[in-house]
Amino acid sequence: MNELHVLMTLAGIHFLALMSPGPDFALVVQNSTRYGRQTGVLIALGLSMGILTHSILSLTGISYLVHARPQLFFIVQLLGGSYLAYLGLNGLKSIFHQRKTTSTSPKKSKDFTLTSKRQAFTRGFTTNLLNPKALVFFVSLMSTLVPQSMSLQGKFAALVILWSLSFFWFALLAWALSTQRLQQALTRYAKYIDLLCSLLFTILGCTIISEAVIHTLLG
Repeated sequence: MNELHVLMTLAGIHFLALMSPGPDFALVVQNSTRYGRQTGVLIALGLSMGILTHSILSLTGISYLVHARPQLFFIVQLLGGSYLAYLGLNGLKSIFHQRKTTSTSPKKSKDFTLTSKRQAFTRGFTTNLLNPKALVFFVSLMSTLVPQSMSLQGKFAALVILWSLSFFWFALLAWALSTQRLQQALTRYAKYIDLLCSLLFTILGCTIISEAVIHTLLG
């Protein structure tokens, strides 16, 4: 298999994985519908940088070493699962708190401070980087498709492809969800989107933690 074929296969598999629902997808949907395009694109940038980090760690063998050591991978699972559960439970807490407050709530500002921009990027980066399922995916993807004999230029091209596809997809999703017409249509469903995404984060986080604990006890 030549390098061009490897890169095309890598791009195809990665793009299919990007389109599957998961915490990255839910994060973009939740925040783009709630805060608008700028926040959604910044989260997309954070997610794509997390994916780039996973790709580099996998290519250099660091992720494989973590995955091969049960104690280290257990820590990664606990950290990642706890973070996702935190996002979900915090979201649910916010939703229930809003229901208890008065019916008139302050309108969200469309102007984002530097702190808000940084938080959006950090939320995307951390959500992807701490997801242990992403670590496993990229270890499998790189070890299966990218041979050790691949040229430095080929590996660099692989990193560029993985990053650019990730940013393109999530930024496109953020843009589509934040168009004026769709924003108006989604306003009435915003609380249900928040609820669904928060439940997804909570379930995924708790599932990752329980799987890690059960595997450790049985192993």
